[in-house]
Amino acid sequence: MTQPAPRELVADLFRHRYGRMVTGLVRVLGADRIDLAEDVVQEALLRALRTWPAEGVPDRPDAWVFRVARNLALDALRRRHLATRIEDDLVRWAKTEVEAAPHVHGAHDDGLGDDTLRMMFACCHPSVPSETRVPLILKTVSGFSVQEIAAALLAKEGSIAQRLTRGKARLGEMRVRFEVPTLSELPERLPLVLEVLYLMFNEGYRAHRGQDLVRQDLVEEAVRLCALLLEVPTTTRPEVHALLALMLMLGARLPARTDALGELLTLAEQDRTRWDARWLHCGFDQFRRSIGGDTISTYHIEAAIASEHSAAADYAATNWPRLLHEYDRLLALTDTPIVRLNRAVVLAKVAGLEAALAELAALERAPSLHNYFLLSATKAHMLWQSGDREAAARELEHALQLPCSAPEERLLRRRLQACRSGAAPPAW
Repeated sequence: MTQPAPRELVADLFRHRYGRMVTGLVRVLGADRIDLAEDVVQEALLRALRTWPAEGVPDRPDAWVFRVARNLALDALRRRHLATRIEDDLVRWAKTEVEAAPHVHGAHDDGLGDDTLRMMFACCHPSVPSETRVPLILKTVSGFSVQEIAAALLAKEGSIAQRLTRGKARLGEMRVRFEVPTLSELPERLPLVLEVLYLMFNEGYRAHRGQDLVRQDLVEEAVRLCALLLEVPTTTRPEVHALLALMLMLGARLPARTDALGELLTLAEQDRTRWDARWLHCGFDQFRRSIGGDTISTYHIEAAIASEHSAAADYAATNWPRLLHEYDRLLALTDTPIVRLNRAVVLAKVAGLEAALAELAALERAPSLHNYFLLSATKAHMLWQSGDREAAARELEHALQLPCSAPEERLLRRRLQACRSGAAPPAW
């Protein structure tokens, strides 16, 4: 078997072992040293990128990274004259983590069967300020940058950085230890874990920045972790089935989201015969399983919306009145600017452009959307459809000034050129 290239190995370690290494270090170092744990793990992975291409990949790449991270932590603590007290614990941590790696599914008796899930539940400690828990998991366990977290939560980067700082300080003050909760405690922490998986999937499905539209690794990891939750009795709940259904039905579209040249295709432009039939089948199966219990979650309704799109033979056959009904139900559960923006697109199909543009005008006052390019892009398309090309072009120019991925930027530029040339607006 051909060994993966060093860069691929490091990327795999980052995706699947980063959270485990950081949280394992935090367990030994203390919650007041999360920053140190993150720094040494990231530096260990960077050293692997620099060293392995020249010197060769070690027999146990994970052991190499664990050992380097441990030594970096010890060096930092020695400079602070703090190493003596915890040196033995760090050595035991590195040895235990490496030895347990091949047997990870049987190494713990908590029923979760996956280290990433364990760390997610551990980070949902009730002592962590509520507004900090999701950013903390995305940063510590999933390796998201502050910039990525801010984009995912529609928040300012400075605000996210402050939340993380306050949360870490609080953990340090209270001497909180990151311990995996018991099986009976999992349901209480489940909602936050589902929120993180939802955000992880969304970032993978539509990366907010960078050269790639899709981060396939995040999509697959979110689906994998959500499916694992359904193997644990106390986390096998209707909302978990619903979230997995949503991710599978959306993920099924990935093969059709770009053309032969890799350019972004909107839902209206996609060739639905390229959608992944297996993922769709599994998504509908999970959706059927989600219909139980006495509560309806936002994931149920979003899955229902995705199912309407999935069931339509083509874009023209979409049941827009039914979708509007589902968005109204979603709005009753979670009245957010993003939900209202998506609803406005459907409203234009049902009630006309004037009603939809009025909704968008109200949304322009929402602070969380001031940096959100899709608001201007959506408004531009509606103005273009209404015949006001000048206003549409201005909105597209504004959208191009806001953060987005490279494929999305290229799509906006193509739309701007077409709008200025007098072309008819494409389907949206």
